[in-house]
Amino acid sequence: MVKKINTLGGYIHEYQKSVHDPEAFWSKIAENFYWRKQWDKVLDWDFSVPRVSWFINGKLNITENIFEKNMFTLADQPAIIWEPNDPAEDNRTLTYSDLFDEVRKFSNVLLGLGIEKGDRVAIYMPMVPELVISMLACARIGAIHSVVFAGFSANSLADRIIDADARLVLTSDGAYRGAKTIKIKEIVDEALLTCPSVNSVIVVKRTGEEVTMMEGRDLWWHDIVNGTPVENKAAEMDAEDPLFILYTSGSTDKPKGIVHTTGGYMVYSAYTFKNVFQYSDGDVYFCSADIGWITGHSYIVYGPLLEGAISVMFEGIPTYPDAGRYWDIVNKYKVNQFYTAPTAIRSLIAMGQHHVENKEMKSLKVLGTVGEPINEEAWHWYHDHVGHNKCPIVDTWWQTETGGIAISPLAGIIPTKPSFATWPLPGIQ
Repeated sequence: MVKKINTLGGYIHEYQKSVHDPEAFWSKIAENFYWRKQWDKVLDWDFSVPRVSWFINGKLNITENIFEKNMFTLADQPAIIWEPNDPAEDNRTLTYSDLFDEVRKFSNVLLGLGIEKGDRVAIYMPMVPELVISMLACARIGAIHSVVFAGFSANSLADRIIDADARLVLTSDGAYRGAKTIKIKEIVDEALLTCPSVNSVIVVKRTGEEVTMMEGRDLWWHDIVNGTPVENKAAEMDAEDPLFILYTSGSTDKPKGIVHTTGGYMVYSAYTFKNVFQYSDGDVYFCSADIGWITGHSYIVYGPLLEGAISVMFEGIPTYPDAGRYWDIVNKYKVNQFYTAPTAIRSLIAMGQHHVENKEMKSLKVLGTVGEPINEEAWHWYHDHVGHNKCPIVDTWWQTETGGIAISPLAGIIPTKPSFATWPLPGIQ
């Protein structure tokens, strides 16, 4: 596991090392991971091209760093705690051993369908455990996953499938979002009318909605996974092989497909998760983001799981069945670190104080914000009423392009100020 900075002096020392000799700094961090072959050179860059390469000629598989590397100590620990949209529905906990089995089985399914290293797989799924399983199964065999936020239209989905040249789509029959049921499969069917590259669609049964299944193309997840063997060996990846493609929102221009490569993304997502949130073994961490965005990739899936964390994954919305839902989840699972967006905080403030005032949330140690600057009023409400004046707030700044947090306090170490992201993380200038 990555070593955690635990003092302000330690941060200053690490930061200075990272900017004065970045190769030595990141080499030391990367030694915490399992590599089948160590890199020949840490970093090669030329901004005139532009080109940046990390851990040149290093060989690895990111899933071996989540599973095989840690299975002796983490097998029975929860990896993903899934909280459904409806609080009356049973939750689901996947231990590291459970998740490892599911990932290997589904990676064997992908191989059986002819998916190979370098193939692109589009994932258009609600926040269910099969989404995480799908991502890690792709990574295990070297396929490049492209998760598309399951709120996008058929046209937006089609644009991303075509641009990525995806061969396979993974989806569900429907999705629950608050009191609404969304016909996910219908959206996929409409999108695929203009996507000739797609040969197969695998459908998770989530809502039980009746859906059209195209013979020869569409397969039910449960049918194809049941009876599939568990054992397999992870593909060997070059550190610069693509891990995933994630499209920007397109709010200011045409969506851009951002490619993150395996080695550098692995090291940075784990390092920033451990240090920004000051995660300790056994803590329960809850990020309320959707995995369709980079926050969910880096700080629900890869960062936490690489560090052996317990990661809470929430299917629903903060106001269903009422505006106390987040705080109920915090209490239910005794969450220690909570990471959400200022937009969500402001919407909960508008819903009224009574939804939070009787929630003790004694387990909380760290609060975080992401996605936009947080205004002072929201910062103080979050600090006073959610954190009860005892939890540091990490106001994080970063982008899809960076893959991980770039500017942020380290919780409880770097002094904070409302609406300021404060200092750069090691390696950022």
